Amino acid sequence: MAEIHFKDVTKRYPDGFEAVKSINLDINDGEFMILVGPSGCGKSTALRMIAGLEDITDGDLIIGGERVNDLAPRDRDIAMVFQNYALYPHMTVRDNMGFALKLAKVDKGDIDRKVTEAARILDLEQHLERKPANLSGGQRQRVAMGRAIVRDPKAFLMDEPLSNLDAKLRVQMRTEVARIQKRLGTTMVYVTHDQTEAMTLGDRVAVMRAGLLQQVDAPGRLYEQPDNLFVAGFIGSPSMNFLPGRLEDGSVTTPVGKIALPDRVRRGLESSDGGTRDVVVGIRPEHFEDAAVEPEDHPDRMKFRTKVDVVESMGSEVYVYFDVKGGELHTAELDELAADAGMEDLPSHGEGQQVVARLSAESKAAPGAEVELVVDTSQIHLFATDNGRALTR
Repeated sequence: MAEIHFKDVTKRYPDGFEAVKSINLDINDGEFMILVGPSGCGKSTALRMIAGLEDITDGDLIIGGERVNDLAPRDRDIAMVFQNYALYPHMTVRDNMGFALKLAKVDKGDIDRKVTEAARILDLEQHLERKPANLSGGQRQRVAMGRAIVRDPKAFLMDEPLSNLDAKLRVQMRTEVARIQKRLGTTMVYVTHDQTEAMTLGDRVAVMRAGLLQQVDAPGRLYEQPDNLFVAGFIGSPSMNFLPGRLEDGSVTTPVGKIALPDRVRRGLESSDGGTRDVVVGIRPEHFEDAAVEPEDHPDRMKFRTKVDVVESMGSEVYVYFDVKGGELHTAELDELAADAGMEDLPSHGEGQQVVARLSAESKAAPGAEVELVVDTSQIHLFATDNGRALTR
C-alpha cells in the first residue's frame, strides 16, 4: 500500500490547454478516494498521471514516498481497471487474471494460488475456465478487477469502471467494489461522473471543475457544508434548487417567500461582509414537504402555495416540479452544471425558474392543481453571486 501526493501538479498540452491546474491532493495509505466532476474537468487526466499514462508538465507526484514523475508505468506498481474491461477474448478467465504475473515470470504455482484467491474474493471460482464472451457485464468487470488484485499493487486506479453496466447491475457492483476495497485495505483512486457512486463509495471525495479542485471532504460534509455553489449543485440527487435572494435585516427574500435566517446561517454570515445585498439561495428538494403531511407549525418552517407542473411518483416518495417567478439565475457555475446535465438548450416553460420538491408518498399533489408546501428554513444555503462562495462556511 502507499500514500499518493499531488504537489502543485499541472498537465498542459502542446496547444496550451491546461487539463489539470496546479492541484494539491494527499491520498492516505489505504484510503478510498473518489475523483468526481463533470466531463472535461480533469479527473481522468489526474488518474492517468498517477498511472504514468500522461506526462506531468509541472509539479511533483509522490507515491509511497518516491517521486515518480519520470518512472515508466510498469515501474510504479500500480494496477488500473478500465471502463471497457480490456480483457483478452481468446483467453479464459483464469488466463486473463494471471497474464500479468505470467509476463513477470512468476512461478506457476504462485500464479494459480493468487488467481484462485482473487476468484474466491470476487465470486468467480465457477467461471475460471470460461471466456469473456460467455460472461455477463458484471462478471467481466469482476475479472478486470481480479486481474488487478492478483498483482497485489501499491494502489488500484479505476476509471469509471461501472459506466458500461445497466442501472441495476451498477448498484450491485457498487457494493461489491466497496466490499472488496475494505477487505483488501489497498489505496484506491476511483474516477466517476456519477455523484451517487461518489457519495456511496468513497472515504473522501474530491470534486473537480475545469482542472481545479473545488473541495475535498467526506461525503456527508460535501452534502451538508459545500464550499461553493458548484459543489452544492453537483452533489445531491435531485440536485439543489437555486433561487435569487435579497439579504437584509436578518432575513432573505426569495421567490417562495421571505425567510428568517436561522441561527446557523446568521452565525456564518457574521464572518462575511454584512449589509443588504443579492445572494443565491440554495434549497435541497428533500427539505420541502407537503403541508398536509407535515401540518405542525415550527419556527424553522415556512409555508407557501404553488401550482404544480409535473409529478413523478417514485413509489416511496414523490417528486413535484413547479415554477417560481422572480427571474432566472445565471452564473458561470450554474451554467456549467446545466450544460453537464444536458439542460442548457432546453426551452423554459412558464415564467421564472423550475423548482423540484421531494415529498412523502402520502402527498396528494397533482399536476395543474395548487398545493401548500412547507420548507425547512434551517437547511437553506447562501452563496455569493459573484464567485459562488458559500457565505456560511
